[in-house]
Amino acid sequence: MKKYLACLVLWYFVFSTAAHAAQSVMVVANTGDQSIQLNRQQVRSLFMGGVIPYQLKAVALPPENHTRVLFNTKIIGLTESRIQSYWAQMRFTGRKRAPREFENETSLLQFLLRNVGATGYLPAGMDVPEQLTVIYTIP
Repeated sequence: MKKYLACLVLWYFVFSTAAHAAQSVMVVANTGDQSIQLNRQQVRSLFMGGVIPYQLKAVALPPENHTRVLFNTKIIGLTESRIQSYWAQMRFTGRKRAPREFENETSLLQFLLRNVGATGYLPAGMDVPEQLTVIYTIP
């Protein structure tokens, strides 16, 4: 009985940690300044075409990607359809352009590594090369 209970407790911690990691997102940037940290509002502003005090350029994942859904829910605070409507209006008026989209996390990560100032979001459990800086973590 003790072994069963110990296994059950261990199983709970392993899978709850994995589930939590699957629900977390980190925002990473290719910047020479490893001390840059943004708050939630600055990250939202960056990805919605606003102004922040750094030379960063947002890139994104496609709308059907789970990481993007989490990012939009926890940071942007809008549904995908509302975000698409916003970008359509910005494009129509010639004011702003939506962040460039990449088909998956791997291609986004490769772009981040090759482009200084590029900023994107990745699942929290993903390994981040030392050239990139985690500038915000979404719990």
